[in-house]
Amino acid sequence: MYTSSATKSKRRAAAASHARPELSDEQRQEIKEAFELFDTDKDGALDYHELKVAMRALGFDLKKAEVLKALRDHDKTGHGLLEYDDFVKIMTERILARDPMDEIRRAFALFDDDGTGKISIRNLRRVAKEIGDRLEEDELQAMIDEFDLDQDGEINEQEFFAIMTDDA
Repeated sequence: MYTSSATKSKRRAAAASHARPELSDEQRQEIKEAFELFDTDKDGALDYHELKVAMRALGFDLKKAEVLKALRDHDKTGHGLLEYDDFVKIMTERILARDPMDEIRRAFALFDDDGTGKISIRNLRRVAKEIGDRLEEDELQAMIDEFDLDQDGEINEQEFFAIMTDDA
């Protein structure tokens, strides 16, 4: 049966839309930098301690047993070492399996250190100071004012989600 090129194009587009998610260039670069940074003896492989710290740097704070299992499952030499390609494979799987909403909830919790369920100007000031950003009080207040939809002077979790998902 003859299939038009338009039909073939539609099928290719549909297949592409169902393709597996991929890492961004920035995420691939972060994985590479973490490996290079924590391969402290520069032997091209990570041992248990290097692997644990590299994974933590990428946002995965695993228990000792989980790190050891990853090492065992991918250790090709039997020397307790993980090579770069396997590190990329493990981290790619973990990064792609992240739930973006959980990531946003965790970020909100970093701001909401007092557990009020809201980000106050005090919370914002603390985070700015921690990251070395010297923002003036009026700049901090302007940030809150811009996204404070219910006008209570603080950012609640729904408002934070709107900011982080560009729905604000």
